Amino acid sequence: MGIGPDFLISFGTASDPMINGKNISKKFRDLSVLREVSISIAAGEVVSLVGPSGSGKSTLLHILGTLDQPDEGSVEINGTEVTRLSRNELAAFRNRSIGFVFQFHHLLPEFSALENICIPGWLGKRPRAEVKKEAQGLLELLGMTNRADHRPTQLSGGEQQRVAVARALINKPAVVFADEPTGNLDTATAQDMHRLFFDLRDQLKQTFLIVTHNEELAALSDRCLRIRDGQLS
Repeated sequence: MGIGPDFLISFGTASDPMINGKNISKKFRDLSVLREVSISIAAGEVVSLVGPSGSGKSTLLHILGTLDQPDEGSVEINGTEVTRLSRNELAAFRNRSIGFVFQFHHLLPEFSALENICIPGWLGKRPRAEVKKEAQGLLELLGMTNRADHRPTQLSGGEQQRVAVARALINKPAVVFADEPTGNLDTATAQDMHRLFFDLRDQLKQTFLIVTHNEELAALSDRCLRIRDGQLS
């Protein structure tokens, strides 16, 4: 796979910490879900987060990804302490600096693959032609050029997830958070998706934090963090 230098140059280098979470705690009513969790992830790392159901892994991912707020503690992403941002500032930061990939693709059925990829860039009010050109580059990178005009229902599950990954990358985010990204795929397609994450890390120096039950993916990661009863081990 390859991609043009104009797109690649906007990604960071694997040197400084990209994510710093300090003493993160979260309760739901009387249930303590996270207990003073601290986590640091370097730029360009692929880190997996594994644990049993109810261990707090998805809650931690949502807090680090700014989809939820901790009761206590702080989160810093790429030098910005996001827990101090206002609601509007946080929404702008999330669009600009964070990509998400979920188990279910959440593609908009009325739009083509290319248009689905472009949507975050257009919502961020970037020039439409520029976003479209970069989306085409991502489709080429992911081996999906011939599927650009296809709608989600015309794509396989693996192809839909590749479009979701490209959509997460379109704004050149500081980090991509993935929540069970291969949980809805067959074994062969899941293995292909695993390789894709590492190709993207190698080519774009992209940082990933991946919540997964897939031990194969966890074993491939640069680091595997395990969480149980709201604490990392």
